[in-house]
Amino acid sequence: MKYMIMLYGSQRDYDALSGRPSDRPAMSAEQVAAMHRHMETFHQALAESGELVDARGLSEPVHARRVRVQGGAPVVTDGPYAETQEVLAGYTVVECVSFDRATEIAAGLVDPDTPGAYVDVRPVLDGVEDLAG
Repeated sequence: MKYMIMLYGSQRDYDALSGRPSDRPAMSAEQVAAMHRHMETFHQALAESGELVDARGLSEPVHARRVRVQGGAPVVTDGPYAETQEVLAGYTVVECVSFDRATEIAAGLVDPDTPGAYVDVRPVLDGVEDLAG
């Protein structure tokens, strides 16, 4: 079964990552490099085990658009969005033997140095028939 592990962040996180100070200190080049090394090593191990399907980071929220339909017409709002702090920052899709294994993998993507950090894990459906049950 495939599972999507969703990583979350905020515009503040992207600002810190890119060296722009906000209410969070900017990350140093060494800290950014260490984070990238961790992600590369982590995903390489999943690739070697045959469990990695895909993994991507997403652009910062200021480059996002939210699309709604009102009165039959699309209404577009540019990011960031005042009504939410956290956005989907990236994802990893794994194919593994169980939800427990996917959860174990997900734990390796939670930054232990960030209080309150979390990721979500959800099964990926192959078709509408997977909804029954």
